Amino acid sequence: MDSCEELLSGISGRETLTYFARLAEAAERYHEMAAAMKKLVVSYKQLTNEERNLFSVAYKNVVGSRRSAWRVASSIKDGDTEEPTKQLRSKINDELECTCQEVLTLMDNNLLVNEKSSEGIVFYNKMKGDYYRYLAEVRATDKRQEAVGGSREAYEAATKEAVTALSSTHPIRLGLALNYSVFYYEIEDNPEKACDLAQKAFDEAIKDLDNIGEETYKDTTLIMQLLRDNLTLWTTERDSNQ
Repeated sequence: MDSCEELLSGISGRETLTYFARLAEAAERYHEMAAAMKKLVVSYKQLTNEERNLFSVAYKNVVGSRRSAWRVASSIKDGDTEEPTKQLRSKINDELECTCQEVLTLMDNNLLVNEKSSEGIVFYNKMKGDYYRYLAEVRATDKRQEAVGGSREAYEAATKEAVTALSSTHPIRLGLALNYSVFYYEIEDNPEKACDLAQKAFDEAIKDLDNIGEETYKDTTLIMQLLRDNLTLWTTERDSNQ
């Protein structure tokens, strides 16, 4: 039993686990936060909107620190020849694999199979695409292609549901377009497809901008700005390479 499991061994109940996750987030103890949300997912299968967001935040922070560490370790020039650097890369890689596989297993075995709402289906498929994308960043050869295919399939499933069930200004739909376009740009090395996808999402949201509710206005406009920033960067790089 690891330290997180030991800490949570005496904690049960939906409200208690959610409270613990909030407390862990406030203390920036994301491993404990993720462990609490994993226990909640396995126990209750379907999550409320708040629980879903806590689940996402917990694992995003756990995997985010590993992705940052991987980028630093991969930038070391002697990394392919010096044994200490190779060992560090291998350890970070193993931790990334473990975290991503944990999330993907929870998606397939607990969350997606029990989710009924369109918003939840889009959210979880988008998240599934994200975690396959993280695996594609660090894998090589056939294993990388497996992750690329898994990411594309999940993003496509999310997009199919989003375009029929969510408004063009819905933050989850826009966040999906943002991440899917990043997948095309960084993983598939297809800047044209990335720009087309981001531009379409941005243009469709602009047309419905007057219909945004107050409760989602901040999130919607923030993601639209991120789409615009990426488009500016990508088109500038594309034009400079022509």
